[in-house]
Amino acid sequence: MKIFYDKTHCLHNPAFEVFDGGQRVPYLESPERMDRILKAIRKMDDAEILAPRDFGLDPIRAVHSEQYLTFLASAWTEWLAATPETAAASDKTALMPATFAAKRDQMPETILGKAGFFLLDLSVPIVEGTYSAALASANCALSAAETISSSIAPPSSFALCRPPGHHAGREIAGGYCFLNNAAIAAQWLTRFGQVTILDVDYHAGNGTQDIFYSRSDVLTISIHADPAFEYPYYAGYAQETGAGEGLGFHRNFPLPAGTDDTAYLTTINQAIALISDYAPSSLVISLGMDTYGGDPLGRFKLTREGIGEIGHRISALGLPTAIIMEGGYNTDELGENVAAFLEHFR
Repeated sequence: MKIFYDKTHCLHNPAFEVFDGGQRVPYLESPERMDRILKAIRKMDDAEILAPRDFGLDPIRAVHSEQYLTFLASAWTEWLAATPETAAASDKTALMPATFAAKRDQMPETILGKAGFFLLDLSVPIVEGTYSAALASANCALSAAETISSSIAPPSSFALCRPPGHHAGREIAGGYCFLNNAAIAAQWLTRFGQVTILDVDYHAGNGTQDIFYSRSDVLTISIHADPAFEYPYYAGYAQETGAGEGLGFHRNFPLPAGTDDTAYLTTINQAIALISDYAPSSLVISLGMDTYGGDPLGRFKLTREGIGEIGHRISALGLPTAIIMEGGYNTDELGENVAAFLEHFR
């Protein structure tokens, strides 16, 4: 299996995030996550770890708006220029707004106003290396997509993406995500035919839903904790099934807290049936490991054996598959859980 990784992800390393209730905590989406995954997958006999190639901005522009990309590219330097005293006070200072857009009719001129316009929550602080890390992450996803498009046998590849992507919408960041890596990969693959994105992260893929909601050439499926009680709260409900040409081509499977292997695998079977009926040319998986029991940001109870079985059932579809890393914050178990999933795509 070809695995794409870029150490540039380390440049995105905020000192903290702000949890519900205003609690400041160490940033959970840390570079250590990638270290743990790399350690585990290097034990796989046929793992080939490669640097991604640079695809330029055009594949990213096909998913994200120009004004959003301009903001990500310039936010740090613009913030430094606006607040030199604050920024100079600490090398760990991050751009993080206190006011967020309740409506998005007008973009403000100030950098803090722009930040509140483009950032959904307090889990996406911007530091000096955020944009570079996000671009490298997107290139990992695109390299994985390119790999599965150019093989005769149904291949699979893994993009070790950080920052993750599935909460990033067309022009908004949130939930640790700045560029939607899975959506960028899927959009690139549409040149070869229909694509399915299957999101198995604990949290609803609201950004992916936003990007493809009115399209029929990409079937999007998300299995996640019910947003009635879990982030992102305002998207991911079962009645959200697409709009216009995309009506019927988006499916959410919200599940209750405490969901175990048996219940989750029943839902996976439903998703697999939808994918089979759609008959895509390729499959993109948004792979989250925060479904694992004991994850600090999850309330499911999946085991490592259950995660392996999920991989086994999806792989049985026999589709060219690009696996894109999303969440998972139990760093002690993260690497072995990812390896358990990947073993079935070798």
